[in-house]
Amino acid sequence: MSSNVKTVSFLGISTIEIDVQIQMLSGLPAFTVVGLPDKTVAESRERIRACLYSMGIALPARRITVNLAPADVQKEGSHYDLPIALALLAAMDVIQQEDVENVIALGELSLNGILTKVPGILPAAIWAKSQNKILICPEEQAQEAVWAGENAILAPKSLLSLINHFKGEQILSKVTVKNSEHTVKSSDYGCFSDIKGQIVAKRAMEIAAAGSHNILMLGPPGVGKSLLAARIPGILPPITSEEALEATMIHSLAGQMSEVGLITERPYRAPHHSASLVALVGGGVNAKPGEISLAHRGVLFLDELPEFSRATLEALRQPLEIGNITIARANSHVTYPARIQLVAAMNPCRCGYLGNAEKECNLAPKCGKDYLRKISGPLLDRIDIFVDVPDVKIADFAQNKNDIEQSASIRKRVIDAREIQSDRYKHCAFKTNSEANGHELEQYLNDAAKQILYKCVEKAKISARGYYRVVKLARTLADISKSDSIEIEHVSEALSYRRIV
Repeated sequence: MSSNVKTVSFLGISTIEIDVQIQMLSGLPAFTVVGLPDKTVAESRERIRACLYSMGIALPARRITVNLAPADVQKEGSHYDLPIALALLAAMDVIQQEDVENVIALGELSLNGILTKVPGILPAAIWAKSQNKILICPEEQAQEAVWAGENAILAPKSLLSLINHFKGEQILSKVTVKNSEHTVKSSDYGCFSDIKGQIVAKRAMEIAAAGSHNILMLGPPGVGKSLLAARIPGILPPITSEEALEATMIHSLAGQMSEVGLITERPYRAPHHSASLVALVGGGVNAKPGEISLAHRGVLFLDELPEFSRATLEALRQPLEIGNITIARANSHVTYPARIQLVAAMNPCRCGYLGNAEKECNLAPKCGKDYLRKISGPLLDRIDIFVDVPDVKIADFAQNKNDIEQSASIRKRVIDAREIQSDRYKHCAFKTNSEANGHELEQYLNDAAKQILYKCVEKAKISARGYYRVVKLARTLADISKSDSIEIEHVSEALSYRRIV
């Protein structure tokens, strides 16, 4: 006798047919899984055997073959436990074949039959809904799955409760979205009023947030670069439902979902400078998303930028330019979205005190040039704002926190600027100035601003990419000031943030 049940593969991009055959063969009984399984999938036979034993179900004393077709597709992960177990139970007539004919099942089985969470539930739920199929997933991931739509979802706590549901002895309740009252507040990330002084740097952070521009802060240790970066999520506009779904799918594939289900805040990722190339861009045997993709629609903060390996930094070029990252490996070829806002910080030199006559090393100023040279020109050309963050003055420490502008008022200006951009690009795939086509924004330059820009570009030998990035930044400055056209002051300020190497 035989049976079959379907499940979605790890990346949710193909369907695996699971076929169970229980045969009468000579020799000792065996439980075999075939079809390019990895170690985790092969070990599923022991988990399933122990799970069924704990429920008082004995496997037949016959040879059992589980075929994962197509055989040439690599299978990995523990999420095949549940579909294999269901196919096996159908073959043993414990449940009816009709119960699992229109089912997408994912879940890892513990030895006592409890279903535990696995990566990729949300993409699987979206695929199941598109195919008008029932999704079966672990109970603790029900809120993740339901964001694909309140279609037919079964979220049992254990395999036994699922069997009882099929037999009509227990009814699993319908999965519905739980109301989330969480809202992003500036206090969640700290407030800009906590940082004394640094007026220019705060202005630059506001501009970067308003247009989703990449920014690099340069300054000696202890002046507040990391504090400024940590507070930028508090001034970003709320994440939209479409953006939240995109970010949630990526985190689901990476297995980094919370119990809430949908991601309700813009991601903020801050990997250490010792992070490997694979950790940043993604990859590995299973081609999982890396930090760049996990920061999609949010902020990627790279502190001590020159301390990252050169290969790791060069991998940023593609996502900063086109908004996605392609991972090509021998056994997989996957493209993940990576529409990020890069916020980076670095010291002026390795010792950190270039320009301070009392503290700088005896290699100055050569050490500063060598340190900056660790970052390639093409990568620097993709950064819109360069801002110096100097030492905090003694007079700044005397400031009263209540007299310093708070994140809430800055965030209001950022949201106003983003709304202007959203209305401008309402018929486009992009929503911010940093994503827009630079040549389309040239129409907003008035004649005087255009002449100033042309002269500066020619004199400073700014690249074509740099030219259009200045135009985008100037458009953001005009949006902040609620100006229809790009004036001379907008171009002049945008050029002041451009680093001429």
